[in-house]
Parts: sequence; structure tokens; C-alpha cells
Amino acid sequence: MLTVRSIPEKRQPSEDLDAPVRNATALALLDATESLLAEGGTRALSARAIAERAGVRKALVFYYWPSTDALFEEVLGRYYRRHADALTAALSTEGDVRARLHRMIDAYLDFMETHHAYARVVQEQIATSGPHVELVRGHLIEVLAITTRALEGVLPKTGSLAMRHFHLSLSALVINYFTYGPVLGRGWWGKEPLGERGLDERRVHVHWVIDAWLDALARE
Repeated sequence: MLTVRSIPEKRQPSEDLDAPVRNATALALLDATESLLAEGGTRALSARAIAERAGVRKALVFYYWPSTDALFEEVLGRYYRRHADALTAALSTEGDVRARLHRMIDAYLDFMETHHAYARVVQEQIATSGPHVELVRGHLIEVLAITTRALEGVLPKTGSLAMRHFHLSLSALVINYFTYGPVLGRGWWGKEPLGERGLDERRVHVHWVIDAWLDALARE
């Protein structure tokens, strides 16, 4: 049976995932920015649109942040704090590699289901070499470190079965569904891809793929 060592605690998950920004108005602006990103990507962002969505005066956007670009960076950072905390919590529990990876994939899917804009925002930065691509790179390295520590001694450090390949394949398995799902729509898919039935079906499929990978790894 494949087993893994307990992952070292990098940091305790914050009781308040929005700890860097505690003011209610600032939080409303962050939520408004996230909502607009989910609807139209970065093109939908303007100080006026953010303020109107948050129900505050436009001047307050610049009271809390020097620019909408800085506000966008905080939203991206908030995504990453939540993402890293969810994966760390899932992988810090006891159990063999199969149990931990299933918990991790559930945490990943839960995150994506409640943060639909995440895939669009990150992929837009990468595709356009956006101003926050280094923030994206830093988070990817952080998450890779989390999963690498959890699977230490299970996967080789180099070669086609190295953790870096496993991590990218796992990310694609989850994120691509939320990228292409809205494009495919009910007409092609047979059900709403991001509706409850579509998401439940996808989760079962992802768990099946994880088991197939682990079975193949055990044979290796």
C-alpha cells in the first residue's frame, strides 16, 4: 500500500481568511471586484463599476487602494490564501496517499465551485503575460511545494513520474472543466456543466481518474 509522511505544517490556516483586509467597506469592494471578474474578466473592472457593485462611493476605491490594479492584486492574493489553506488542511490529516489525495481533490473542487472566476483570472494573466503573472508563478510554486511535501518518498524527484508532472496534470484535471464548462453549455453537455448535477458528475469522474493514476503508480 502506498503511504506518505505527514505533511509539515507550513502555517496554521487563518481563522479569518481575509485578515489583511478587515474593514467592512474594503471587504465589500473586494467581493464586488471578484463578482465583476467572474462575469467579465479584467475588462469588466473599473473604479465606477466596482463602487456601484459594492454600493459605495467611487472615491472609496482609491481610499483603500491606490489603483484598481492594486485591488485586483489583493483579490488574487485572497484567492491564493484560500486555495493554499484548503489544500494544506486536506493534506495535513492522517491516512495513506489515496485517502489524502481524495481529500485534497475534494478541497480543490470545493474551492473551484465557490470561486468560478479563479480559473479565468489566472489563465488570463498567464495568456497575456499580465502584470500579476509573477504573483501567479509564486502561488504555483507554493502549491507545488505543499503537494511535494505530502508525497515525499512516493513519487520520484525527476523523470516522467515526478511530482511536477503529477501536479500539473492534477491542476488541469480540475481547472480545465471550469474553463471550458461555460463554453460547452447545456446544449452540448446534456446538462448545465456548472450546475449541481454537472458538478457532482465531474467530481465522480475526477476521483475515478485519481484512483486510476494511483493504481498505475502502484504497478510501477
